[in-house]
Order: sequence, then structure tokens, then C-alpha cells
Amino acid sequence: MINFPILSLITFLPIIGMMIILFIPKRQSLFIKSFTIIITAIQLALAIFLLSNYNFSLAGINDIKSFQFVEKFRWIEIDGFAWLGKIKIDYLLGVDGLSVPMILLTTIITFIASISSWTIDKSIKGYFLMFLLLDTGMIGVFVALDFFLFYIFWELMLLPMYFLIGIWGGPRREYAAIKFFLYTLLGSVLILLVMIGLYFSSMETLADGTRVFTFNMLELMNPTNYTQNGILSPLNPANLRLIAFIGLFIGFAIKIPMFPFHTWLPDAHVEAPTAISVILAGVLLKMGTYGILRISYPIFPDITKDLLWWIALFGAINIIYGALTAMAQKDFKKLIAYSSVSHMGYVMLGMAALNTLGISGAILQMFNHGTITAMLFLLVGVIYDRAHLRDIEGFGGLGKQMPIYTGFTTVAFFAAIGLPGLSGFISEALVFLGGFGNNSIRIIAIVSTLGILLGAGYMLWTLQRVFLGNLPEKWNQLTDVDTREYIMFIPLVLIIIFLGVYPSPMLNLMNSSVNAIVDVVEKSGLFLKSIGSL
Repeated sequence: MINFPILSLITFLPIIGMMIILFIPKRQSLFIKSFTIIITAIQLALAIFLLSNYNFSLAGINDIKSFQFVEKFRWIEIDGFAWLGKIKIDYLLGVDGLSVPMILLTTIITFIASISSWTIDKSIKGYFLMFLLLDTGMIGVFVALDFFLFYIFWELMLLPMYFLIGIWGGPRREYAAIKFFLYTLLGSVLILLVMIGLYFSSMETLADGTRVFTFNMLELMNPTNYTQNGILSPLNPANLRLIAFIGLFIGFAIKIPMFPFHTWLPDAHVEAPTAISVILAGVLLKMGTYGILRISYPIFPDITKDLLWWIALFGAINIIYGALTAMAQKDFKKLIAYSSVSHMGYVMLGMAALNTLGISGAILQMFNHGTITAMLFLLVGVIYDRAHLRDIEGFGGLGKQMPIYTGFTTVAFFAAIGLPGLSGFISEALVFLGGFGNNSIRIIAIVSTLGILLGAGYMLWTLQRVFLGNLPEKWNQLTDVDTREYIMFIPLVLIIIFLGVYPSPMLNLMNSSVNAIVDVVEKSGLFLKSIGSL
């Protein structure tokens, strides 16, 4: 038992750090950098403490008793006009087996990204203020159980990421930042519209005639609250629910990013500083799939079941299209960016399987991809800091000049390929086992296995061009990995190997919640369909 608000502390610790940094003179750059690393290290320690006190046996997805470390109080309460009723918004936080892995991933990635940010030399104070604000937004998304609060955290990420790319990015940073902003804002508007629709469809008339509405996601997810006088709620009729699901799905899909909403990602990655690329690929992409599993599936279980084939299809398109496009890239960073598009397709495929194997594989893939792709972008950043070049064809023979760097890169590349013994293998294997176990998407799962072959193709080809052959003389002065870079790489390598050899702790962590998601969609979907046919 924990007798203090640990979720609020993990979430708002970076804000406390921001307030302190505001009073530090900007000339104290070393102190600002060191202080940010300390804040993210404390946050990581709190996440580990949270994990160590988590009860693995609790299950559920729409019951407050199934969530742990719950913090709840009435945040906003307004008596509106007669038709508007009483507005109530709760400060409601809680975690389950779906959110705890994402909190752990976020704290690991932000800690490593803060170390990577040591090389920032432009407007240092402003950079780390935006960095910590982004940190709070990311954690908040994974702990919020009130839709209004969730949306605030979701939007909170947009502002700092826009400035982190637009000010500290590469030559085309303004273009990349605006493109990221517009795409993400489109998704946010769609989510907002659905959120408002869900809010007004949640009306409950009290004994005194007062109308009460709620943003509480657990109440919106509960199928026993879906009927009022025989009318399907929230959102009725069924075609309105379909429109709402599609709007919400697109809003989250933009963040994944799902084809054809993916074009913002390569530009954002290429222009962003290394640490921000690490956060973008390691954490932000996971928020799209997290939102679908946390909100879309349990609130619209009937529509989810009807559209699983389409979710699987778009997952397969992501896998194959992303891999083919990655193979055509000459820019090292853009290659890794398109590989992320491909690997997030596996998450969508596992989600579409709607069984324990598939969704477990999807969530594990979210975590594993976060650590693997973070390491890949860090590796690109290391070579760019030394050579100021990302052209794959411009290297060759780096294996002899930088053997330790080559070793780290080899581990990351083979993990991305899905080599047995490394973390990428088990999550992809579970995704395909789940896909093969669902008759409706089995053919799509079989076609999607082509992504494994294509992934091995572009990764091995890149490894050959960069590290094998003869080293151009201009790279004879390149130095190998330094102490700071060791600190970044070693934790990620250990996680990749540990989860590749022994994934049970992570699977056990999420198992009860995964079963609850499957159960809610299956049973609630049938329940809602039976109501809709009345």
C-alpha cells in the first residue's frame, strides 16, 4: 500500500523542476542540464517503486476497483442552464496493466533523452523547460481516467514538441514543426468533438430532475450505463456511434502514425534534435495505440468488433509500406523513421486480433519498439555528432574505426529485425500468433509476415553499407563511444536482452488487463448489439 499520491508526484514532478529552473540564471547551463537529469532520474525511481508495489492479480477495464493507486476528487462542478445541467469533472488518476508499462517506458526514455540532451548548446534554459513540460504531458496521458483531464494532457504535449522541433531542429525545422502541429491538431479536434458528444450522451437525470453529465471514462465504458429507457447510450443511433468511433480512431491513428496520416513523422524525425526524436519514436507514437485500447475499444466495443478487419488491414499496410519505404532511404535517420511506421503496424495487427496473445503482443511491442527505436535514434545521433552526415552511402568500414559503436548498432538492428533472444522477437511472435488465431484476419496476418523479410533486408543492407568495406580516409579521426554514450546505451541493451530472454515479468504485468480488454469488447459488444436490435 502507498499512502501518498504517487501518480500525481510522477506526473507533476517535471513541473516542479520547471518552476525551479525558471529561477536559475540561464548562464548556469551545466546546473540546468544536471538538474533535469536528476528530476528524470527521480521520476524513473518513482516508476520503479510504483511497479514494485503493483498488484498483478487485479483485473478489469471499466471498474474503478480494478485500477490501482487511484486518486480522485471533484475538480470542477458548475450548475449550468436548464438544458446543460450540472457539469462535473473529476481529477481522476489510476493505473492498470496497460498503463504501468507505458509509464515505465516513458520514464526510461525521458531519463535517457535528458542525458542525450547534454549536447544542446542553444537557448539551453528554454529547451529544458519545454523538455520537462513535455514529460508531464506524456505521463499524464497514461494515468488520466477522466476524458477531460486526458485531453488536457494530450494537448499539453503539442506545444512543447512544436517548439522543440521548430527552435532546436535542423535546417527545415519550421516546416517540420508546422506539419507536425497541423496533423496533430487535426487529430485533437476529432478527439475533442467525440469527447463532447460522449459527454452529452452520458446524461443522467437525478430524482430532483437535475441533469448530470460526466467525462469519467470508466462510467462511459460501463455497458450497464449504456441503456436509458431502452435507448442505446452513449451516442445513439448506431450510425452515430460508428462516426464517433471513426473520428476518435483517426485522431489516435494520426499519432501512431497510421497510413495515410504518417507523412508528418519522417519530417519531424529528420529535423528534430536527437533527444526529441528519441522521445517522439519511443513514447509519443505509443500514445495513439494506447488511446485506442484505453478509450476506443471499451467505449465502442460493438463498433470495434465490426471494424477489426479494417484495423488489421491498415496495420498490414503500415508494415509493408513502411518497410518498402525504409528500404529506399539514403538518409540514416529517415530510414529509422520509416521503420517505426512499419513496426507500429505490428501493434495495430495485434490489437485487431482481439485475443490475449495478440493484444499482449501489441502492448509488449509498444514497449519493445520504444526501447529499440530509442536506441536506434541515439545511434544515428552519435554518428551525426561526429561526422555531421547521415548519408548511408557516405560511410563504410566504420566497424574497424568504431568497434564498440558497431556492436551497439548490431544489437539494435537485430532486435529491430526480430532476432530470437532479443526483445523484438517475442512481441512480434505473439502478434502473429494472435493474428493467426483470429479467422477473420488470418490472411492479413499471413501477408504481413512479408514485413519480417523486408525488415531484415533494409536493416542488413544498411549494416553492410555503413560498417563493412573500406573506410574513407576522412573518417579516420572518428572516435568511439564515450562515457556519456555508454550510460545511454547500456540500460537499453540490458532491457532488450532481458525481455528477449525472459519476457514473463512484463507479460504477467499486463495479463489481467489484457484479458479484461478482450472480455469487455467481446461481451459488451454482444450486449450492445442485442440492445440495438430491440
